[in-house]
Amino acid sequence: MQQEAPTGGGGEAGEPLEVWIDQDLCTGDGICVQYAPEVFELDIDGLAYVKSPEDELLQDAGATTPVPLTLLQDVVDSAKECPGDCIHVRRVSDRVEVFGPDAE
Repeated sequence: MQQEAPTGGGGEAGEPLEVWIDQDLCTGDGICVQYAPEVFELDIDGLAYVKSPEDELLQDAGATTPVPLTLLQDVVDSAKECPGDCIHVRRVSDRVEVFGPDAE
């Protein structure tokens, strides 16, 4: 079951969010893993990927995972601190990015 999280981009509180990583821009610094190891993981290729709620590494391009409310701030901090600007957090309902390089 997907947990709901407040948005930072003018959406309604409690609106579900998801996160994905653009591996083409990932620098492999691992800052995201330091902030939210429950959500992000470095793979053997040295790039970061999101993990499913069941802790499975999601390696498909554009794969998303829900952002649990309890980890929202850690995921947002990951997006803000990422040197590759490759972490995207968006609303599930309309896919509008609310944190990350393309946030409005």
